Amino acid sequence: MEPLPLSLGLGVAAFIVAMLAGYPYLSFLRRHGLGKKIRSEGPSSHVEKVGTPTMGGVLIWGTALLVTLLTTALFYRESGRSILYPLFVLVASGVLGLIDDRMSLIGGRGEGMRARFKLAWQLGIAAVAACGLYFILGIDRLFLPTVRQAVHLGGPAFILLGIFSIVGAANAVNLTDGLDGLAGTTAAWAFGAYATIAYLYGQFYLMTFCLVVMGALLAFLWFNAHPAQVFMGDTGSLAVGATLAVVALMTGQVLLLPIIGVIFVAEALSVILQVGYFKATGGRRLLRMSPLHHHFELMGWSETQITQRFWLISILASILGIALALI
Repeated sequence: MEPLPLSLGLGVAAFIVAMLAGYPYLSFLRRHGLGKKIRSEGPSSHVEKVGTPTMGGVLIWGTALLVTLLTTALFYRESGRSILYPLFVLVASGVLGLIDDRMSLIGGRGEGMRARFKLAWQLGIAAVAACGLYFILGIDRLFLPTVRQAVHLGGPAFILLGIFSIVGAANAVNLTDGLDGLAGTTAAWAFGAYATIAYLYGQFYLMTFCLVVMGALLAFLWFNAHPAQVFMGDTGSLAVGATLAVVALMTGQVLLLPIIGVIFVAEALSVILQVGYFKATGGRRLLRMSPLHHHFELMGWSETQITQRFWLISILASILGIALALI
């Protein structure tokens, strides 16, 4: 079978699998009282979200794990083993997020594992992934936007870039996951963009993986649409963000990630600037609240307005990223 029809079909299959698993999984979460605790310093409108099941990210990476392993065994076999690297990051980061979410529910105050401990594990996962891409797959190329000739970075530079990209993207998506449908939709568009880039570069196995994750994300959004029946949690956001960076590294177009994932970058920068400005000015705020979506909430925008406007920006950014990859 031709790669594109197979990959598109597997993306649809991932959607169907996640949809079928979604309803019993949500029932499981409700039965066990695995509901979200809302931060007291967050917008008051979020109080109504208390108790909504979290850890919905299991639907995303659980589906991707099942479909990818079956795809590799049935269609690609040894030739498609390269997609096991982003799959490793997806599952490892997802399990880390799952543990963090579970600890936050047990703790009573909505707090999970310590930030330093979680960051150490993220760095470890990122280091293993980056070293695997370089030493085993031999990937070290980097395309500069609008430049066709790739630059070969060498081991240390590529590994450092890989670690920074994977950890940075994971936490940026995590910060974005604050409104119903926001992180899931922007991530789905980003994976769609990189699936297109992978196809244009002849990386058909990677294209398949991206479309499978995209299909799982779209199924998750069925349950995460406002008002959300389930939240992604760190279980999903850390996994999705880290894996997106791995995919970008594998295409050589990681420098397009800040463009394709512009919403993630804006959300992360808003937190960095808010904290920096607060410390520099002795308590003054640059924004009404960070991350950025909370700022717009306090300006009077509705949750639906914010998410749909951010989606539009994400769509345009994804199109621009694909265009730059073609120049």
